[in-house]
Amino acid sequence: MSLRAAIIGYGKMGQIRHRAMERHGGFEVVAACDTHTDFDAGIPLMTDPAKVYDYDPDVIFCCVPNMMIPDTVCEALSRGKHVFSEKPPGRNSADVRRMQEAEATHPELVLKFGFNHRFHDAIESALQLIEGGTMGDLYFMRGVYGKAGGADYAKNWRNDPEQSGGGILIDQGIHMLDLFLMFADRFTDVQSFVQRKFWTDVPVEDNAFALMKNPKGVVASLHSSATQWQHRFTLELYTHGGFISVNGILSASGTYGTEVLNVALNRLDKDGNPIPNPESQEIRFTEDRSWDKEIAEFHAAVTKGTPIRCGTSQQALDVMSLVEQIYAADADWSSGLAARSVKAV
Repeated sequence: MSLRAAIIGYGKMGQIRHRAMERHGGFEVVAACDTHTDFDAGIPLMTDPAKVYDYDPDVIFCCVPNMMIPDTVCEALSRGKHVFSEKPPGRNSADVRRMQEAEATHPELVLKFGFNHRFHDAIESALQLIEGGTMGDLYFMRGVYGKAGGADYAKNWRNDPEQSGGGILIDQGIHMLDLFLMFADRFTDVQSFVQRKFWTDVPVEDNAFALMKNPKGVVASLHSSATQWQHRFTLELYTHGGFISVNGILSASGTYGTEVLNVALNRLDKDGNPIPNPESQEIRFTEDRSWDKEIAEFHAAVTKGTPIRCGTSQQALDVMSLVEQIYAADADWSSGLAARSVKAV
C-alpha cells in the first residue's frame, strides 16, 4: 500500500526522510514545506505548512526545529493524519504531554518519533544479547557522545533555549539517554554536572555529565559534549557474564567512524573467579540501515496496524523527563537563567 506523504521542514532531516521513503517504495511524497524553496526538489515546495494539506497526504513527516514540533504534530493529528516526527520531541516534557493528549484524542492514528539510534545494527545486536540472557544480569553502562561544536555554534538555533529547550544534552545526548532507557528502563536517582566550558557566551550547556541508577540498581553514566573535538560515540554495557561495547556509530555526517560491536564472555579460573581481559569478538558494520528500518516500522504501523516498537510517545516522554531530571540535578545550573529557560512550563 502506498501512502501519500508530505514533509514539513525540508532541510537536512526532511531530505534524509524523503530519500528513505523513496528507498522503501511504499510512499509517494506529494509536497514539502520549508523556509527555503529556491531549489528543485522534484516535488511542490511551499513556505506555508498549511498548504501541504491541499495535496491530501495520508502522513505528515515533521522535520522542524524543536519549538515548532508540538504545533505541527497536534495540527496534523487534528486533521486526521498519521505523524512521524523528529527528535527531540519538543523542548520539554510539557510539549510531549500536549502531543500525547492530541494522540489520545485520535487513537486510530499513528504517532512515531525518530530515535533512529535504536535501529542501528550494533545496538540491535547488543539488545538481543541482553534480552536473550546470554550475558547475564546488567550491572552498569557507560556512554560518551561528543562532537566539536562547529562553525557558528553560538548562532545556531539549537543553542537558543527558547527554541531548542537546551544545549548538547537535549540535542545529542538525548540519543544515548534513550538507549539507556531501552536497556535499563526508568532511572529514579539522578546526579549531574551541567557546564559551559568553551562557549561561555551562549545560554546553554556544552557539556553534561550524569550518573543515574534505576530501581534494580543498574547504574549508567553519560558524558554528552560539544567540546569532544574528536567526534566519538561509545556505549559500554557490563554484565554478570561479560561485556558489550559499541564504538563508533554510522551517521549522516560520517564523522563517528565505523560501527564496531565487541562482545566478551567472562572466563573463570579453577576457583570460579573471572580471569582479566577475556577475549572479545568483533563485528564491524559498514552500512547505516537505521533510517530505512524506522521508515519501514512506521509504514507497517500505518498500513498493517503493527505496534510502534521504537519511538512511541511514552518513550519520548520518558527520555524528555530524564533530560529535565539531569538539568535539575545540578543545583548551580538549575538555579541559573539558562537552566530556568529549559524547565517545563
